[in-house]
Amino acid sequence: MSTVVESLRSTLADAVVAEGDAGYDEARIVYNAMIDRRPAAVVRCASAADVAAVVRAAAESGTDLAIRGGGHSVPGFGTADGAVVADLSGLTSVQVDPATATAEVGGGATWGMFNEAAGAHGLATTGGIISTTGVGGLTLGGGIGYLARGYGLSCDNLLAAEVVLADGRVVTASADEEPDLFWALRGGGGNFGVVTRFRFQLHPVSEIYGGPTFFELADAPAILAHFQEVARTAPREFGGFPAFQIAPPLPFVPEDRAGEPFMAVIFCYNGPAAEGEKIVEGFRDVATPVAEAVGPMPYPALNGAFDALVPPGLQHYWKASFVDELTPEAIAAHMAHGPLVPTVNSTVHFYPINGACHDVAPDATAFGHRDANFAIVIAGMWPDPAENAANTAWVRDYFGAVEAFGQGGGYINFLSQDDQPQAAANFGANYARLRAVKHAYDPGNVFHINQNITPEV
Repeated sequence: MSTVVESLRSTLADAVVAEGDAGYDEARIVYNAMIDRRPAAVVRCASAADVAAVVRAAAESGTDLAIRGGGHSVPGFGTADGAVVADLSGLTSVQVDPATATAEVGGGATWGMFNEAAGAHGLATTGGIISTTGVGGLTLGGGIGYLARGYGLSCDNLLAAEVVLADGRVVTASADEEPDLFWALRGGGGNFGVVTRFRFQLHPVSEIYGGPTFFELADAPAILAHFQEVARTAPREFGGFPAFQIAPPLPFVPEDRAGEPFMAVIFCYNGPAAEGEKIVEGFRDVATPVAEAVGPMPYPALNGAFDALVPPGLQHYWKASFVDELTPEAIAAHMAHGPLVPTVNSTVHFYPINGACHDVAPDATAFGHRDANFAIVIAGMWPDPAENAANTAWVRDYFGAVEAFGQGGGYINFLSQDDQPQAAANFGANYARLRAVKHAYDPGNVFHINQNITPEV
Protein backbone atom coordinates (compact mmCIF):
# COMPACT_ATOMS: atom_id res chain seq x y z
CA MET A 1 0.00 0.00 0.00
CA SER A 2 1.36 3.44 -0.93
CA THR A 3 2.25 5.97 1.74
CA VAL A 4 -0.43 8.40 0.60
CA VAL A 5 -3.12 5.72 0.83
CA GLU A 6 -1.94 4.78 4.32
CA SER A 7 -2.06 8.43 5.32
CA LEU A 8 -5.59 8.83 3.96
CA ARG A 9 -6.79 5.67 5.68
CA SER A 10 -5.47 6.96 8.98
CA THR A 11 -7.70 10.02 8.79
CA LEU A 12 -10.60 9.05 6.54
CA ALA A 13 -10.80 5.27 7.08
CA ASP A 14 -13.75 3.74 5.19
CA ALA A 15 -14.05 6.72 2.83
CA VAL A 16 -10.92 5.50 1.02
CA VAL A 17 -11.27 2.97 -1.80
CA ALA A 18 -7.91 1.74 -3.10
CA GLU A 19 -6.81 -0.91 -5.56
CA GLY A 20 -7.61 -4.33 -4.13
CA ASP A 21 -10.57 -3.03 -2.11
CA ALA A 22 -14.09 -4.19 -2.82
CA GLY A 23 -15.76 -1.62 -5.04
CA TYR A 24 -12.54 -0.22 -6.48
CA ASP A 25 -13.41 -0.99 -10.09
CA GLU A 26 -16.78 0.67 -9.67
CA ALA A 27 -15.31 3.69 -7.86
CA ARG A 28 -12.76 4.40 -10.57
CA ILE A 29 -15.31 4.51 -13.44
CA VAL A 30 -15.96 7.92 -14.96
CA TYR A 31 -18.65 9.20 -17.32
CA ASN A 32 -16.56 8.98 -20.48
CA ALA A 33 -15.91 5.28 -21.09
CA MET A 34 -12.98 6.19 -23.33
CA ILE A 35 -11.12 7.09 -20.12
CA ASP A 36 -9.89 3.97 -18.30
CA ARG A 37 -7.58 4.96 -15.45
CA ARG A 38 -6.37 3.31 -12.26
CA PRO A 39 -6.04 5.91 -9.48
CA ALA A 40 -4.18 5.11 -6.28
CA ALA A 41 -7.34 5.82 -4.31
CA VAL A 42 -10.79 7.30 -4.59
CA VAL A 43 -11.85 9.15 -1.45
CA ARG A 44 -15.58 9.68 -0.98
CA CYS A 45 -15.66 13.02 0.78
CA ALA A 46 -18.56 14.03 3.01
CA SER A 47 -17.38 17.48 4.09
CA ALA A 48 -14.98 20.30 3.31
CA ALA A 49 -12.74 18.91 6.05
CA ASP A 50 -12.56 15.59 4.20
CA VAL A 51 -11.63 17.37 0.99
CA ALA A 52 -8.98 19.39 2.82
CA ALA A 53 -7.45 16.18 4.19
CA VAL A 54 -7.26 14.71 0.69
CA VAL A 55 -5.71 17.87 -0.77
CA ARG A 56 -3.08 18.02 1.97
CA ALA A 57 -2.21 14.33 1.64
CA ALA A 58 -1.79 14.59 -2.11
CA ALA A 59 0.24 17.80 -1.95
CA GLU A 60 2.53 16.61 0.83
CA SER A 61 3.24 13.29 -0.90
CA GLY A 62 3.59 14.77 -4.38
CA THR A 63 0.75 12.59 -5.65
CA ASP A 64 -1.41 13.79 -8.53
CA LEU A 65 -4.80 15.04 -7.36
CA ALA A 66 -8.02 14.70 -9.36
CA ILE A 67 -11.31 16.30 -8.37
CA ARG A 68 -14.60 14.62 -9.27
CA GLY A 69 -17.73 16.71 -8.78
CA GLY A 70 -20.74 15.71 -10.86
CA GLY A 71 -18.42 13.48 -12.86
CA HIS A 72 -19.38 14.59 -16.40
CA SER A 73 -15.88 15.68 -17.47
CA VAL A 74 -15.46 14.71 -21.13
CA PRO A 75 -11.63 14.61 -20.84
CA GLY A 76 -11.98 12.43 -17.74
CA PHE A 77 -10.38 14.95 -15.39
CA GLY A 78 -12.08 13.23 -12.45
CA THR A 79 -9.43 10.51 -12.46
CA ALA A 80 -5.83 9.74 -13.45
CA ASP A 81 -3.44 6.83 -13.19
CA GLY A 82 -1.82 6.76 -9.75
CA ALA A 83 -3.73 9.83 -8.58
CA VAL A 84 -5.75 10.48 -5.47
CA VAL A 85 -9.34 11.28 -6.42
CA ALA A 86 -11.38 13.58 -4.19
CA ASP A 87 -14.91 12.36 -4.98
CA LEU A 88 -17.51 14.99 -4.03
CA SER A 89 -20.55 12.75 -4.62
CA GLY A 90 -21.31 12.88 -0.90
CA LEU A 91 -21.70 16.68 -1.05
CA THR A 92 -25.06 16.99 -2.76
CA SER A 93 -27.17 19.07 -0.41
CA VAL A 94 -29.33 21.75 -2.04
CA GLN A 95 -30.96 24.25 0.31
CA VAL A 96 -33.25 26.90 -1.17
CA ASP A 97 -34.25 30.10 0.59
CA PRO A 98 -37.29 31.41 -1.31
CA ALA A 99 -37.34 34.60 0.76
CA THR A 100 -33.97 35.70 -0.62
CA ALA A 101 -34.20 33.67 -3.85
CA THR A 102 -30.86 32.01 -3.14
CA ALA A 103 -29.60 28.45 -2.95
CA GLU A 104 -26.72 26.77 -1.11
CA VAL A 105 -25.50 23.86 -3.21
CA GLY A 106 -22.96 21.13 -2.46
CA GLY A 107 -19.99 20.71 -4.77
CA GLY A 108 -21.09 17.25 -5.88
CA ALA A 109 -24.69 18.13 -6.74
CA THR A 110 -26.11 17.79 -10.24
CA TRP A 111 -28.38 20.22 -12.04
CA GLY A 112 -31.23 17.74 -11.71
CA MET A 113 -30.91 17.92 -7.93
CA PHE A 114 -30.60 21.70 -8.08
CA ASN A 115 -33.61 22.19 -10.37
CA GLU A 116 -35.83 19.84 -8.39
CA ALA A 117 -35.19 21.77 -5.18
CA ALA A 118 -35.39 25.25 -6.72
CA GLY A 119 -38.26 24.34 -9.02
CA ALA A 120 -40.43 23.47 -6.04
CA HIS A 121 -40.41 27.22 -5.32
CA GLY A 122 -40.78 28.35 -8.95
CA LEU A 123 -37.12 29.33 -9.07
CA ALA A 124 -34.01 28.43 -11.07
CA THR A 125 -30.74 29.79 -12.32
CA THR A 126 -28.82 29.14 -15.51
CA GLY A 127 -27.77 25.50 -15.59
CA GLY A 128 -26.87 22.95 -18.21
CA ILE A 129 -28.79 21.14 -20.94
CA ILE A 130 -28.51 17.70 -19.30
CA SER A 131 -29.75 17.25 -15.73
CA THR A 132 -27.00 14.80 -14.76
CA THR A 133 -24.30 17.43 -15.38
CA GLY A 134 -22.52 18.59 -12.23
CA VAL A 135 -23.26 22.03 -10.85
CA GLY A 136 -19.62 22.61 -9.92
CA GLY A 137 -17.84 21.89 -13.18
CA LEU A 138 -20.37 23.73 -15.28
CA THR A 139 -20.33 26.83 -13.08
CA LEU A 140 -16.55 27.05 -12.73
CA GLY A 141 -16.15 26.89 -16.51
CA GLY A 142 -18.75 29.60 -17.08
CA GLY A 143 -22.09 27.85 -17.32
CA ILE A 144 -24.02 28.00 -20.61
CA GLY A 145 -27.64 26.90 -20.67
CA TYR A 146 -31.24 27.66 -21.63
CA LEU A 147 -31.51 30.66 -19.30
CA ALA A 148 -28.24 32.37 -20.23
CA ARG A 149 -29.74 35.06 -22.48
CA GLY A 150 -32.12 36.03 -19.72
CA TYR A 151 -30.06 35.62 -16.56
CA GLY A 152 -26.43 35.34 -17.64
CA LEU A 153 -24.06 32.42 -17.23
CA SER A 154 -24.14 30.15 -14.20
CA CYS A 155 -21.02 31.90 -12.91
CA ASP A 156 -22.75 35.28 -13.22
CA ASN A 157 -25.27 34.04 -10.67
CA LEU A 158 -22.65 32.81 -8.20
CA LEU A 159 -22.73 34.86 -4.99
CA ALA A 160 -20.15 33.01 -2.90
CA ALA A 161 -18.19 29.77 -2.70
CA GLU A 162 -16.60 27.68 0.02
CA VAL A 163 -13.20 26.68 -1.35
CA VAL A 164 -10.50 24.26 -0.24
CA LEU A 165 -7.17 25.75 -1.30
CA ALA A 166 -3.97 23.98 -2.35
CA ASP A 167 -2.56 24.19 1.19
CA GLY A 168 -5.71 22.66 2.69
CA ARG A 169 -7.15 25.89 4.07
CA VAL A 170 -10.89 26.38 3.71
CA VAL A 171 -11.96 29.90 2.75
CA THR A 172 -15.04 31.71 1.54
CA ALA A 173 -14.74 33.56 -1.74
CA SER A 174 -17.16 36.34 -2.62
CA ALA A 175 -17.15 39.94 -3.77
CA ASP A 176 -16.08 40.93 -0.24
CA GLU A 177 -13.83 37.99 0.75
CA GLU A 178 -10.93 36.72 -1.36
CA PRO A 179 -12.18 38.82 -4.31
CA ASP A 180 -9.39 37.75 -6.68
CA LEU A 181 -10.20 34.12 -6.03
CA PHE A 182 -13.91 34.78 -6.50
CA TRP A 183 -13.14 36.49 -9.81
CA ALA A 184 -11.06 33.53 -11.01
CA LEU A 185 -13.61 30.89 -10.01
CA ARG A 186 -16.12 32.43 -12.40
CA GLY A 187 -14.76 31.00 -15.63
CA GLY A 188 -11.31 29.77 -14.65
CA GLY A 189 -12.32 26.16 -14.09
CA GLY A 190 -10.99 24.00 -11.27
CA ASN A 191 -7.56 25.61 -11.25
CA PHE A 192 -7.75 27.47 -7.95
CA GLY A 193 -9.25 25.10 -5.42
CA VAL A 194 -12.04 22.65 -4.71
CA VAL A 195 -15.43 24.32 -4.32
CA THR A 196 -17.37 22.35 -1.73
CA ARG A 197 -20.34 24.71 -1.56
CA PHE A 198 -21.83 27.28 -3.93
CA ARG A 199 -24.29 30.07 -3.18
CA PHE A 200 -26.42 31.12 -6.16
CA GLN A 201 -28.87 33.86 -7.00
CA LEU A 202 -32.15 32.37 -8.22
CA HIS A 203 -34.79 33.80 -10.57
CA PRO A 204 -38.48 33.21 -11.26
CA VAL A 205 -38.65 30.19 -13.58
CA SER A 206 -41.55 27.78 -13.37
CA GLU A 207 -43.36 26.74 -16.54
CA ILE A 208 -41.53 27.37 -19.80
CA TYR A 209 -42.70 26.92 -23.39
CA GLY A 210 -40.38 24.56 -25.17
CA GLY A 211 -39.38 21.23 -26.62
CA PRO A 212 -37.81 19.86 -29.83
CA THR A 213 -38.77 20.41 -33.46
CA PHE A 214 -37.16 18.55 -36.37
CA PHE A 215 -36.69 20.11 -39.81
CA GLU A 216 -35.38 18.57 -43.03
CA LEU A 217 -31.65 18.92 -43.59
CA ALA A 218 -32.37 20.78 -46.82
CA ASP A 219 -33.92 23.53 -44.70
CA ALA A 220 -30.99 23.72 -42.28
CA PRO A 221 -29.23 26.75 -43.87
CA ALA A 222 -32.46 28.77 -43.73
CA ILE A 223 -33.18 27.63 -40.16
CA LEU A 224 -29.66 28.56 -39.00
CA ALA A 225 -29.90 31.98 -40.66
CA HIS A 226 -33.32 32.58 -39.07
CA PHE A 227 -32.05 31.42 -35.68
CA GLN A 228 -29.24 33.96 -35.85
CA GLU A 229 -31.77 36.74 -36.43
CA VAL A 230 -34.00 35.46 -33.60
CA ALA A 231 -31.01 35.31 -31.24
CA ARG A 232 -30.24 38.93 -32.15
CA THR A 233 -33.76 40.32 -31.80
CA ALA A 234 -35.90 38.05 -29.62
CA PRO A 235 -36.77 38.88 -26.02
CA ARG A 236 -34.24 37.56 -23.54
CA GLU A 237 -36.78 35.00 -22.41
CA PHE A 238 -35.83 32.99 -25.53
CA GLY A 239 -33.05 30.50 -24.86
CA GLY A 240 -33.42 27.86 -27.54
CA PHE A 241 -30.80 26.55 -29.91
CA PRO A 242 -30.47 24.59 -33.19
CA ALA A 243 -28.71 21.24 -33.48
CA PHE A 244 -27.72 18.62 -35.98
CA GLN A 245 -29.41 15.57 -34.47
CA ILE A 246 -30.48 12.08 -35.49
CA ALA A 247 -34.15 11.69 -34.55
CA PRO A 248 -34.63 9.15 -31.75
CA PRO A 249 -37.54 6.68 -31.93
CA LEU A 250 -39.95 8.87 -29.98
CA PRO A 251 -43.76 8.84 -30.20
CA PHE A 252 -43.97 12.21 -31.98
CA VAL A 253 -41.38 11.23 -34.64
CA PRO A 254 -42.83 9.47 -37.72
CA GLU A 255 -41.79 5.85 -37.43
CA ASP A 256 -40.23 5.78 -40.89
CA ARG A 257 -38.09 8.87 -40.12
CA ALA A 258 -36.58 7.78 -36.80
CA GLY A 259 -32.84 7.25 -37.16
CA GLU A 260 -32.43 9.95 -39.81
CA PRO A 261 -30.40 13.13 -39.27
CA PHE A 262 -32.27 16.43 -39.07
CA MET A 263 -31.81 20.08 -38.23
CA ALA A 264 -33.47 20.24 -34.83
CA VAL A 265 -34.40 23.34 -32.87
CA ILE A 266 -34.78 22.95 -29.11
CA PHE A 267 -37.07 25.72 -27.93
CA CYS A 268 -37.12 27.24 -24.46
CA TYR A 269 -39.11 30.38 -23.72
CA ASN A 270 -39.23 31.50 -20.10
CA GLY A 271 -42.31 33.66 -20.44
CA PRO A 272 -45.94 33.60 -21.57
CA ALA A 273 -46.68 30.61 -23.79
CA ALA A 274 -48.32 32.81 -26.42
CA GLU A 275 -45.07 34.76 -26.85
CA GLY A 276 -43.06 31.57 -27.09
CA GLU A 277 -45.48 30.19 -29.65
CA LYS A 278 -44.95 33.26 -31.85
CA ILE A 279 -41.22 32.50 -31.97
CA VAL A 280 -41.89 28.85 -32.80
CA GLU A 281 -44.33 29.93 -35.49
CA GLY A 282 -41.63 32.12 -37.01
CA PHE A 283 -39.48 29.02 -37.53
CA ARG A 284 -42.46 27.19 -39.01
CA ASP A 285 -42.80 30.05 -41.50
CA VAL A 286 -39.24 29.36 -42.63
CA ALA A 287 -39.70 25.60 -43.02
CA THR A 288 -42.30 22.92 -42.33
CA PRO A 289 -41.42 20.69 -39.36
CA VAL A 290 -41.19 16.95 -39.86
CA ALA A 291 -41.91 16.35 -36.18
CA GLU A 292 -42.35 18.47 -33.07
CA ALA A 293 -43.20 18.21 -29.40
CA VAL A 294 -43.39 21.81 -28.23
CA GLY A 295 -45.58 23.09 -25.45
CA PRO A 296 -45.76 24.29 -21.86
CA MET A 297 -43.76 22.25 -19.36
CA PRO A 298 -41.92 22.70 -16.07
CA TYR A 299 -38.38 23.94 -16.62
CA PRO A 300 -36.84 20.88 -14.87
CA ALA A 301 -38.66 18.64 -17.36
CA LEU A 302 -36.89 20.30 -20.29
CA ASN A 303 -33.56 20.22 -18.44
CA GLY A 304 -33.84 16.44 -18.13
CA ALA A 305 -35.58 15.70 -21.43
CA PHE A 306 -32.45 14.49 -23.24
CA ASP A 307 -30.74 12.59 -20.44
CA ALA A 308 -31.55 9.23 -22.05
CA LEU A 309 -29.46 10.15 -25.09
CA VAL A 310 -26.30 10.58 -23.00
CA PRO A 311 -26.17 7.85 -20.36
CA PRO A 312 -22.93 7.10 -18.50
CA GLY A 313 -20.63 4.75 -20.35
CA LEU A 314 -20.54 6.29 -23.82
CA GLN A 315 -17.33 7.12 -25.65
CA HIS A 316 -16.82 10.92 -25.83
CA TYR A 317 -14.71 13.22 -27.97
CA TRP A 318 -15.72 16.89 -28.32
CA LYS A 319 -14.54 20.13 -29.91
CA ALA A 320 -15.84 23.66 -29.42
CA SER A 321 -15.59 27.22 -30.65
CA PHE A 322 -16.84 30.71 -29.87
CA VAL A 323 -18.41 32.51 -32.82
CA ASP A 324 -19.38 36.10 -33.55
CA GLU A 325 -21.54 35.41 -36.60
CA LEU A 326 -22.99 32.47 -38.52
CA THR A 327 -21.95 33.69 -41.96
CA PRO A 328 -23.17 31.95 -45.14
CA GLU A 329 -19.67 30.53 -45.53
CA ALA A 330 -19.69 29.17 -41.98
CA ILE A 331 -23.15 27.67 -42.45
CA ALA A 332 -21.93 25.99 -45.65
CA ALA A 333 -19.01 24.46 -43.75
CA HIS A 334 -21.38 23.16 -41.08
CA MET A 335 -23.62 21.70 -43.77
CA ALA A 336 -20.71 19.69 -45.14
CA HIS A 337 -20.20 17.89 -41.83
CA GLY A 338 -23.19 18.28 -39.50
CA PRO A 339 -25.49 15.99 -41.52
CA LEU A 340 -22.88 13.22 -41.11
CA VAL A 341 -23.52 13.07 -37.36
CA PRO A 342 -22.67 9.39 -36.73
CA THR A 343 -24.97 8.24 -33.91
CA VAL A 344 -28.18 9.28 -32.17
CA ASN A 345 -26.05 10.20 -29.14
CA SER A 346 -23.79 12.55 -31.08
CA THR A 347 -24.90 16.10 -31.78
CA VAL A 348 -23.84 19.62 -32.71
CA HIS A 349 -25.32 22.50 -30.72
CA PHE A 350 -25.33 26.24 -31.47
CA TYR A 351 -25.90 28.04 -28.16
CA PRO A 352 -26.77 31.76 -28.05
CA ILE A 353 -24.70 33.60 -25.44
CA ASN A 354 -25.69 37.21 -25.94
CA GLY A 355 -28.35 39.09 -23.97
CA ALA A 356 -27.57 39.09 -20.26
CA CYS A 357 -24.21 37.42 -20.94
CA HIS A 358 -23.14 40.62 -22.69
CA ASP A 359 -24.29 42.81 -19.80
CA VAL A 360 -21.29 41.64 -17.76
CA ALA A 361 -18.08 43.53 -18.42
CA PRO A 362 -15.35 41.43 -20.09
CA ASP A 363 -13.04 41.79 -17.09
CA ALA A 364 -15.69 41.45 -14.37
CA THR A 365 -15.31 37.67 -14.26
CA ALA A 366 -12.71 35.26 -15.56
CA PHE A 367 -14.94 34.09 -18.43
CA GLY A 368 -12.93 35.42 -21.33
CA HIS A 369 -15.26 35.41 -24.34
CA ARG A 370 -17.96 37.94 -23.40
CA ASP A 371 -18.10 39.34 -26.93
CA ALA A 372 -19.05 36.04 -28.58
CA ASN A 373 -22.64 35.61 -29.73
CA PHE A 374 -22.61 31.82 -30.00
CA ALA A 375 -20.87 28.86 -28.41
CA ILE A 376 -20.76 25.84 -30.69
CA VAL A 377 -19.99 22.30 -29.61
CA ILE A 378 -19.36 19.26 -31.79
CA ALA A 379 -20.17 16.53 -29.29
CA GLY A 380 -19.09 13.12 -30.50
CA MET A 381 -20.75 10.45 -28.31
CA TRP A 382 -21.26 6.79 -29.15
CA PRO A 383 -21.54 3.44 -27.36
CA ASP A 384 -19.16 1.19 -29.32
CA PRO A 385 -15.39 1.64 -28.75
CA ALA A 386 -14.79 -0.06 -32.09
CA GLU A 387 -16.05 3.18 -33.66
CA ASN A 388 -13.59 5.42 -31.80
CA ALA A 389 -11.25 6.08 -34.70
CA ALA A 390 -13.98 6.84 -37.25
CA ASN A 391 -16.10 9.00 -34.97
CA THR A 392 -13.17 10.90 -33.51
CA ALA A 393 -12.11 11.63 -37.10
CA TRP A 394 -15.62 13.01 -37.80
CA VAL A 395 -15.26 15.45 -34.88
CA ARG A 396 -11.75 16.50 -35.89
CA ASP A 397 -12.56 16.90 -39.57
CA TYR A 398 -15.68 18.89 -38.75
CA PHE A 399 -13.83 21.17 -36.36
CA GLY A 400 -11.04 21.66 -38.87
CA ALA A 401 -13.59 22.86 -41.41
CA VAL A 402 -15.28 25.41 -39.12
CA GLU A 403 -12.43 26.50 -36.83
CA ALA A 404 -11.49 29.47 -39.00
CA PHE A 405 -14.97 30.97 -38.52
CA GLY A 406 -14.52 31.18 -34.73
CA GLN A 407 -12.73 33.58 -32.41
CA GLY A 408 -10.01 31.07 -31.54
CA GLY A 409 -10.36 28.97 -28.42
CA GLY A 410 -13.45 27.22 -27.13
CA TYR A 411 -15.65 26.93 -24.06
CA ILE A 412 -13.59 24.95 -21.56
CA ASN A 413 -16.51 22.77 -20.47
CA PHE A 414 -16.80 21.48 -24.05
CA LEU A 415 -13.13 20.74 -24.70
CA SER A 416 -11.18 17.50 -24.85
CA GLN A 417 -7.86 16.63 -23.24
CA ASP A 418 -5.89 17.46 -26.38
CA ASP A 419 -7.11 21.07 -26.32
CA GLN A 420 -4.73 22.00 -23.49
CA PRO A 421 -2.09 23.54 -25.82
CA GLN A 422 -4.61 26.26 -26.73
CA ALA A 423 -5.13 27.29 -23.08
CA ALA A 424 -4.50 30.99 -23.71
CA ALA A 425 -7.09 31.10 -26.48
CA ASN A 426 -9.55 28.92 -24.58
CA PHE A 427 -9.54 31.19 -21.52
CA GLY A 428 -9.50 34.26 -23.71
CA ALA A 429 -9.02 37.87 -22.74
CA ASN A 430 -8.40 37.25 -19.05
CA TYR A 431 -5.69 34.60 -19.31
CA ALA A 432 -2.84 36.79 -18.05
CA ARG A 433 -4.73 37.74 -14.89
CA LEU A 434 -5.78 34.11 -14.40
CA ARG A 435 -2.12 33.10 -14.40
CA ALA A 436 -1.37 35.72 -11.75
CA VAL A 437 -4.22 34.51 -9.53
CA LYS A 438 -3.10 30.93 -10.08
CA HIS A 439 0.37 31.88 -8.85
CA ALA A 440 -1.13 33.50 -5.77
CA TYR A 441 -3.37 30.58 -4.80
CA ASP A 442 -1.72 27.50 -6.32
CA PRO A 443 1.91 28.26 -7.23
CA GLY A 444 2.81 24.57 -7.17
CA ASN A 445 -0.03 23.70 -9.58
CA VAL A 446 -1.55 21.13 -7.23
CA PHE A 447 -4.78 21.52 -9.20
CA HIS A 448 -3.45 20.61 -12.63
CA ILE A 449 -5.71 17.78 -13.80
CA ASN A 450 -8.06 20.14 -15.64
CA GLN A 451 -7.96 22.60 -18.55
CA ASN A 452 -4.86 23.89 -16.86
CA ILE A 453 -3.67 27.42 -16.22
CA THR A 454 0.04 27.44 -15.51
CA PRO A 455 1.05 29.74 -12.66
CA GLU A 456 2.65 33.02 -13.60
CA VAL A 457 6.41 32.91 -13.05
